[in-house]
Amino acid sequence: MSITTIAFPNSELRNRVIAQIPAHQRADVDLVVFSDAERSAKLSRDDVDVVVLPYLDSGPTIELLDELPNLRLVITQTTGFDPVSHLPERGIQVATASGVHTGGTAELALALTLASLRGIDDAVRSQVSRVWEHHRYRSLQDRRVMIIGVGEIGSAIADRFDPFEVQLTRVASTAREDERGKIHGVDELPKLLPHTEVVVLITPLNEGTHHLVDEKFLSQLPDNALIVNVARGKVVDTDALVAELATGRLHAALDVTDPEPLPRNHALWGTPNTLITPHVGGDTSAFEPRVVKILAEQVRRINDGQQPVNLIKA
Repeated sequence: MSITTIAFPNSELRNRVIAQIPAHQRADVDLVVFSDAERSAKLSRDDVDVVVLPYLDSGPTIELLDELPNLRLVITQTTGFDPVSHLPERGIQVATASGVHTGGTAELALALTLASLRGIDDAVRSQVSRVWEHHRYRSLQDRRVMIIGVGEIGSAIADRFDPFEVQLTRVASTAREDERGKIHGVDELPKLLPHTEVVVLITPLNEGTHHLVDEKFLSQLPDNALIVNVARGKVVDTDALVAELATGRLHAALDVTDPEPLPRNHALWGTPNTLITPHVGGDTSAFEPRVVKILAEQVRRINDGQQPVNLIKA
């Protein structure tokens, strides 16, 4: 991969990456900033071989990628890559930040589950109203938990659920075995869902998982089951979820939604038994040092003519 120019979304990130790399390990590449101002002042469109996408609000940058005729590689600061999943078909490689968000997302999956089951959201509302209201809530202990998605983050979530004495079922696209034991295929969901009390979604978004959680999926869950989504909003059919939540039969704890950001007048804000966080799963204090480390590794590899890590397959 012959690359001479790597463009970062801002000078702060570029400078933090530079500080992690000895000069001789970046001597053959230019590390520049790709923004409207910098692009017009210092960069020719032909100069840029690699673009590091912003962590948040990457849409405007993705729209500019067509202006770069020599673009060879796009590097995300996210684990998911669905906004740029079309690029490999055009001969542009994509490398993700797989591993950077693992701990933070797993933490939030556990936190959302506990908060919903133990009524922490109810307690916060009661505190604002200065009302002491005692209820008996469900424990995570003894719950029948299903994790859909068995990648790095799915495994980290399973690790964090283990000490809580749950009955854990794992589901992936196809059935198989691994070092932890049995993995069920998605074709087994109709027989598994009626016996599941908590469903944690951490599957990638693709054609097979778009609206995986639809009206039929939800209807197969028992009363009071909890849906926890730390994957992508479009894994869930929002209209079907709103309709089910509106009855009060199910619970939801969502870090991602469709649409996102969730508009102020969206019905999901007002559904009962619903806890929403604004897509903060991987955005923790642990994010920056880890993303700088992996970006520095990418620069070193590109400088030395090696393949970047975390390349997705076309």
